[in-house]
Amino acid sequence: MTPEGTLVASRVVESLATPLETCFADQLTGYLRIESGMPLADADPVVVTLDGGVPTAAVVPDGDQTGAGALAALPDTGPFRVERARTSASALASLHDRPACHVDPGAIAERADAPALAARLRERAPDDPTDDSVADFLDDPDQIAALKAEARAEATARADEWGLSDQLDTE
Repeated sequence: MTPEGTLVASRVVESLATPLETCFADQLTGYLRIESGMPLADADPVVVTLDGGVPTAAVVPDGDQTGAGALAALPDTGPFRVERARTSASALASLHDRPACHVDPGAIAERADAPALAARLRERAPDDPTDDSVADFLDDPDQIAALKAEARAEATARADEWGLSDQLDTE
């Protein structure tokens, strides 16, 4: 499940804020492969994809954890072994197209006690077009009224079909 990529760096760091800051500055499109930096730690690695330096999705490649669940699988404290890899947006599409894999762009930075970085990551994150279209729909009273009228007409037709017209509330 880890996309093909070109290794940019492999380091052991005390805080995940360091590689996140580097990815943000470089506007890296690729991924971080994060695992415990302790030699005998028994934890699966977590892959966090980046779009222009912003965390977008997360998975545990050998497990079934995705999104926030994958981030929860990260060790609580460092050191961390982190590999940074560059790849194309199309190579990441299979993860970015799966809503279950999506993560809050600032969640890892917050976990690394870097709230200013978390705010910058969220600010740079692209807007989710599905969120905007739903919000636009809900903010349009004419569309809501049309939807209610359509539902009322369908309910009336079904009631007539089933012989329950007398049971309908006409208000």
